[in-house]
This record gives sequence, C-alpha cells and structure tokens, in this order.
Amino acid sequence: MATGKNDARNVSVGKPMASGGMFVAPLGTKLPTDASSPLSEEFVDVGFISEDGVTNSVETDSNDIKAWGGVTVLTAQSSRTETFQATLIETNETVLKQAYGDANVTGSLKSGSLKILHNGNTGDHHVVVFEILMTGNRVKRIVIPDCAMTELGDVVYNDSDPIGYETTNTAYPDAEGNTAYEYIAQISSAGSPVESHS
Repeated sequence: MATGKNDARNVSVGKPMASGGMFVAPLGTKLPTDASSPLSEEFVDVGFISEDGVTNSVETDSNDIKAWGGVTVLTAQSSRTETFQATLIETNETVLKQAYGDANVTGSLKSGSLKILHNGNTGDHHVVVFEILMTGNRVKRIVIPDCAMTELGDVVYNDSDPIGYETTNTAYPDAEGNTAYEYIAQISSAGSPVESHS
C-alpha cells in the first residue's frame, strides 16, 4: 500500500506579487501560458486588494438518476459556476470600469476629472490574471480567458475603512471548455524561474 509523506514545504499562504495581484486586459488578448513570464503590456494592474485577498469558488448542481425501484444508478452534474471574489480598494479608472462598466467611466485622474454612470450596462468581459506569491519561492498564476464582473457589493463610505468595491467575477468557459488555467513555478530569490539541470 502506497503511503504519503507530509512535507511542510508544500504548505503555503497566498500573497500578491510586488508588481500587483490582479490584472485585466481586453477580451481576446493573448493568454500567458506559464507562471513566471512577464505579462504583456495589455494587462493593467487594478491596484490594491483588501486584506481578505481573493476567494475562488466553484458551485455545482447535480441530479440523481434513479432506476426502477428507486436505486440511484448515476449522478449527473447539471451545472457548474466558477467565480473569483475580490474587494478592490483603490479608486482608479481600471477599478471603476470593472465595477460599473467600461463605457460608464469617462475622463481620467491624470486629467483631474472622472465621471461614473450607475446603470445596468455592466459586466463587460475581460481577460483576468491573478498573480500569487506562495511560500518557498513559488508563484502561482491564475488565468481566466473570459471573465465578467457579475455582482457588486455594498460600497461603504466611513472614516475608518477604505472605500472598497466588492466584486464577484464569473469565469466563462473558453473554446476548450475551461473556465480558468493555473500555473505554478519555482523561482529563485531574485524572481527568475529556477532552471532544472538533468
């Protein structure tokens, strides 16, 4: 009988990379295919995310198929939804477009003026990438080829908490039927991938 071996080095927390934790790009942007290659210039950092980080949820429903006599002979999955929830705590053009829709945000902070419309024209589709620094000089990259913000939580204004945009982002299947891709790499302390010498 095969036995496993506990290895504390495989236990990790997830922190954002120094360069950012969540990046967005226009739908159709060429996707990264590993954990450590630099993202193309189309990807824009959304800025700081709250201390709660990112929550990846998968919700499935299934139906039991019964034979004559009431015996369950098959359980078939009837639906699957994958979401990524993050509270964005910077108020910038990229965050506001994620929260309220690309066309609903005009102007720029650089020019000194922004206008944001609140309406139902939200949920623009983008490519989204999460960059995660793991324990032990490892990095994880989660790539979502087709992602849209489908729920915006309460935006609270007070004198003790940062203004945050609690976004729930739904991942839709690509042509291969995949909603997300994960890549993990070992890196050196300098931030470069570790080369294997065999």
